[in-house]
Amino acid sequence: MNRTLPVQKNDYIDVIVEDLTHDGAGVAKVDGYPLFVPNTLPGEKAKIKVIKVNKGYGFGKLIEIYEESPYRVKPSCLIYKECGGCQLQHVSYEGQLKAKEKQVRDVLERIGKLGNVKVHPVLGMQNPWRYRNKAQVPIGEQEGGLIGGFYQQRSHQIINMKECIIQQEKNDEVVQTVIDICSRYGVHAYNEGKNKGDLRHIMARYGLVTGEVMVVLVTRTADLPHKNKMIEDIISQIQGVKSIVQNINPKKTNVIFGEETKLLWGEEVIYDFIGDIKFAISARSFYQVNPEQTKVLYEKALEYANLTGEENVIDAYCGIGTISLFLAKKAKKVFGVEIVPEAIEDAKRNAELNSISNAEFAVGEAEVVIPRWFEEGNAADVLVVDPPRKGCDEALLQTIIDMKPKKVVYVSCNPGTLARDLRILEDGGYKTVEVQPVDMFPQTMHVECVSQLVLKM
Repeated sequence: MNRTLPVQKNDYIDVIVEDLTHDGAGVAKVDGYPLFVPNTLPGEKAKIKVIKVNKGYGFGKLIEIYEESPYRVKPSCLIYKECGGCQLQHVSYEGQLKAKEKQVRDVLERIGKLGNVKVHPVLGMQNPWRYRNKAQVPIGEQEGGLIGGFYQQRSHQIINMKECIIQQEKNDEVVQTVIDICSRYGVHAYNEGKNKGDLRHIMARYGLVTGEVMVVLVTRTADLPHKNKMIEDIISQIQGVKSIVQNINPKKTNVIFGEETKLLWGEEVIYDFIGDIKFAISARSFYQVNPEQTKVLYEKALEYANLTGEENVIDAYCGIGTISLFLAKKAKKVFGVEIVPEAIEDAKRNAELNSISNAEFAVGEAEVVIPRWFEEGNAADVLVVDPPRKGCDEALLQTIIDMKPKKVVYVSCNPGTLARDLRILEDGGYKTVEVQPVDMFPQTMHVECVSQLVLKM
């Protein structure tokens, strides 16, 4: 037992919650020692039980709230506490947006030393529910029948769930119908411990504008009993289904997809629109799960790019070309780069689909391809980056600094790595003009940001 710490395991103590962590737990401090307490909110006075202590921080369990936050609400989801997919359903939407804005401000100041940068209030949704257009549901068995749901927090125990209130209702309907069909034909769920069984996951994709549906069955083996009859039932029972796909994942892993994907019926893709741009979406395509807010995000990126039609633009981490195609409508030329070959094939197809001829796409690491383009004399007037959570590679940041595009538009899904990278670009000759957070994932702690940087003269 560490007697130098101000609290010990199993202590019951009264605390005042001061802040939220990036995953939605409350932060209370005892003599400067932080305790992370799930399901508590800033400003609340509460009794907690200390359940774990480390040298620098500990964890607590909420026992009783003496004074509630004005932002506390009753969660709408019946399995909210067990599921873990959402972290903020116990917070009003106004409170969620304020917490996300504070998170962005805090990390810009703490990590990026950018306390003077203008951070706008978060752009939220009018209705922050039923926004996700893709459901990926693990399948299990219970009392002889199939169940689908989400894994309980910190476990692989599936919680049976008939609906998810951040999913499009159509996806709930599709998943439940497919579960019922598979159960009827005696399909067995994959058993992770024994590495046996057939069906691992069901994925549903829904085109919000087009109403088109894709069903993906992720199986352990290529052989799926009664496959043809199940396909017939899916077609007859699900309105709007355009594509039925099987992905085969024989490995003993918790990774959802295997390497082999085959079309069982219909088209290989479904279509949807973001704004007036049409996208083909395959089973493995990366496509933003909240198309309504994606439009908001991309319009802000376009505003910050402030294109006149004379600019060459580079889009690093371009994915299936979503931002690139928005940029191409306003730019002279857009060059997109992405490490995933299938994504680049999708990007080329999407450019063709929209009759956009001034966008070119290359496969490779942004930190390798863009420096090569620069050496070959292809510099950008505007450079857009939309990196994964780990942020931009150092080599890419250095290339931006060397290339000196007049503007950089940084789209980020992780405020912490955004702050780090903005600091590097600031030290390399750029000024961060403003940051606009966008709420792409209501009811969770995730927040996206669009940042505008200009070259200092």
